[in-house]
Amino acid sequence: MERAEFYADARCDLPGPLAGIVVLEATTTWAGPMAGCVLADFGATVIKIEHPEGEVGRRVPPFVPGTTLSVFNETVNRNKKNVSLDLRRPEGRDLFLALCRTADVVIENFKPGTLAEWGVGYRDCARVKPDIVYVSVSGFGQFGPLSARPGYDPIAQNFSGWSALNGEPDGGPTKAPTFLGDDLGGLHGALGALAALLHRARTGEGQHVDVALLDGLLFQSNGNLTLGALDLPLTRWGNQFSLAAPINRYRCADGYIYGGVLLDSHWRQLARIVGHPDVGDAKGFERIQRREEFDRVVADWCATRTTAEVVGIWSEAGLAVTRVNTYAESAREPQVHARDMLQAVPLGNGRDIPLTGPAAKFSRTPTRVRHGARALGADNAEVLGALGVDAAELDRLKEAGIV
Repeated sequence: MERAEFYADARCDLPGPLAGIVVLEATTTWAGPMAGCVLADFGATVIKIEHPEGEVGRRVPPFVPGTTLSVFNETVNRNKKNVSLDLRRPEGRDLFLALCRTADVVIENFKPGTLAEWGVGYRDCARVKPDIVYVSVSGFGQFGPLSARPGYDPIAQNFSGWSALNGEPDGGPTKAPTFLGDDLGGLHGALGALAALLHRARTGEGQHVDVALLDGLLFQSNGNLTLGALDLPLTRWGNQFSLAAPINRYRCADGYIYGGVLLDSHWRQLARIVGHPDVGDAKGFERIQRREEFDRVVADWCATRTTAEVVGIWSEAGLAVTRVNTYAESAREPQVHARDMLQAVPLGNGRDIPLTGPAAKFSRTPTRVRHGARALGADNAEVLGALGVDAAELDRLKEAGIV
């Protein structure tokens, strides 16, 4: 399918399928902001509520070259409005609750109980907006024996068992190079918000949505938690694949490729390509039993060829394969650009940089990165003004340190 065909019926008058949904986001760092990022990318009006001193994400390197703008902050807080508000102060609390009356969703990712202590927890918000959807993202969840314990992404990765299976077979436990627990927690937070909004549309009922980073990792563990509960063995496979062989990372003359086979028909093709058609009839279970033998055959064939040669030959034969790219190399791939996964976005200082685009594509209501992260408090006048806060009152609140 061509791009133009996919978007043939696209509307240009909406920012995305969630246009009209209003989200208040009281978050910090990554997991909570990621939940808000997904909803903002989908077209919701997301108002990020940030302490007047700014949250830690603004100060996390690396920075956009020649600026003090954090790439971290620009990535996860794009497409949002920004209001600076000290929720620990009574006037800040009251303004938040006033905003809550106009919102559909609240997202927060503070330690469980923190926002309730400030008077803006789920019960507080539900009193002023009974049908509010209130999403809490935390390390261990709102209940359970460890719910009060601080829980960050690498803690969840290691507690869950994920890190214990990651890495080379003869190595030690290794965390993911990305914020995997935070990302999954954010995605489940956004998905939970959407499910709760659908329930509200049908029944008029709001609710509290509780997402733990730990639970997200366990849910996405491919059944490993069940295997652990049954005391069945779990093996660290590194770059190999437990269900099929040969599949691995193979060294070539100028780098690495990753590829292999799952289907018997694909193995017949690959066996012919690597010069061993005599073993092409080996079925899946036999190949797993003879994994090392067949893996070495493929490795020896790749070693004398370039990555481009291997990828070209395997791809022409209909086999799954890729060059092992760095992120810099991936950023230059035509496929990445064709899918709008890098979009030139104007930042607050007027400079454009390529930001990672939304993953889901909508044929009727296309989405995009509309703008970078807003400056701290950039939308105070607009958002709080809609509540009746005039310029003089805004100056007073600023002088008092509330905004």
